[in-house]
Amino acid sequence: MKIIKKNFLNDFAGAWIFFTIFPKLPLIYPRFKNIAQYAPFLGILIGYIQSLIFISLKNNSWPIVASASICIASGYLITGGIHLDGLMDTFDGLYAGKDKFIKAMKDSRVGAFGVQAIIFITLIQLASLTKIEDQIFNVLPICLFWGRVSTLIYIDKFKYFNYKRKYFSHQKYWRGLKKESRLSIFILILLVSYNLIISDSYFFIFKTLLLLLTGFICSWKIPMLLGHKTGGINGDTCGASIVLTETFLLFIYAIAL
Repeated sequence: MKIIKKNFLNDFAGAWIFFTIFPKLPLIYPRFKNIAQYAPFLGILIGYIQSLIFISLKNNSWPIVASASICIASGYLITGGIHLDGLMDTFDGLYAGKDKFIKAMKDSRVGAFGVQAIIFITLIQLASLTKIEDQIFNVLPICLFWGRVSTLIYIDKFKYFNYKRKYFSHQKYWRGLKKESRLSIFILILLVSYNLIISDSYFFIFKTLLLLLTGFICSWKIPMLLGHKTGGINGDTCGASIVLTETFLLFIYAIAL
């Protein structure tokens, strides 16, 4: 039991510095064997930090668009831009065609389709956050949660392909989707329970559950489509899955709320 608890903390410390630019946790040696399971939890944490930044700026007389822009930029900063880098490389590869897919992803230069992808995604996120406004605390964290859940499904369903000499593979220590998603399922149960407790109408409960179901469908469908399109998975396509899932959900929430 002590070994499990120790490894749990060590893996979390590894995820903490692998998925963010946060400083190393004190007194805990980071381990990088089963860190993917913590990505959804870190997504919620990052979402709340971004939401706090947005509300703080808005309450200090910043325009909505400016507050949303800084909110988005803070997310890029906290993650070190690794997901955006993956998004750009993936789109460059996809639009280069199947024969040149790997070659395009290997190219250190960003292509036209990669640039268009990041501009398109950023504008959608900006428009969505501007529409959501004060409900950001209820929306952004859950979108970032589902974005990272998509990588758990992606890792489980597809084989790795890689073009770098040195790379990190989550599948090396993968224990199966059932075990790796336990923490995410626990978090989801807490979120559902909380929404049921604070709800004051059946319509609110129905809408909340419907949006959660939409989140699950998106976090399943997007990595499946991406995996079939690319023929597998690597760090770049994982990043693309995260960004596409959270942006698509953010847009849906902006329409629904």
